Amino acid sequence: MNWHQWQEIIGVIGVFVLITVVFSIAIVQLASTWRAKAKLAREQEYRSLAEKAVRTQEETERQLRDVQDRLRSIERVLKEVD
Repeated sequence: MNWHQWQEIIGVIGVFVLITVVFSIAIVQLASTWRAKAKLAREQEYRSLAEKAVRTQEETERQLRDVQDRLRSIERVLKEVD
């Protein structure tokens, strides 16, 4: 083999390595983007779940206050009956 053939082989290997590196970087970046999108979606779900929990807690507290008010008025009526 002469020097020209070796240069062609080295060139082909270099192009193959370059293409492999570019594809590898592209795949890593795509995977990173997918993970980031999944993380954002998960965080949004957690946020909406937390907001729903807060609304439920506030509604429960309101109902508890109503029950306490009713209980106080019942106690008042019972004390008046005694």
